[in-house]
Amino acid sequence: MGKKIVSTNRKAFHEYHIFDKYTAGMVLTGTEIKSIRRGAINLKDSFVRIDDFEAFLYNCHISPYEQGNRYNHEEKRTRKLLLNKKEIEKMLGKIKKDGYTIVPIELFLENGWAKLEIALAKGKKIYDKRDDLAKKAQNREIQQNIKRKM
Repeated sequence: MGKKIVSTNRKAFHEYHIFDKYTAGMVLTGTEIKSIRRGAINLKDSFVRIDDFEAFLYNCHISPYEQGNRYNHEEKRTRKLLLNKKEIEKMLGKIKKDGYTIVPIELFLENGWAKLEIALAKGKKIYDKRDDLAKKAQNREIQQNIKRKM
């Protein structure tokens, strides 16, 4: 079946410098996975926190499933992430030592399973964001000039 990207967190690339990336499974209910397959998920304001050597996804909005009736899920429920103990220990060390944070990057379906790509990140300063926007505008202008010459 392969990999199908359901949702990406573009705000994370604007707000943070992205470093190490990890792939985590998610503990979901039946109506949540059906909503995810429909693409009704928003990672915009979500974040990952580690409590008692377990990773949890907070503030991730998964819309209710239309045919879910009374068995529907809570929209912004805390969801457990499935990671190896070594990965969690490595992330905890970097968070405590270097002041990193963990942000979700994208959610995808791989062979029917929902997977979340998370990354260790550091917050950008305002001048970093301005530099990125200037570089993006410059690259866009270069690409337009190349197209015109062809």
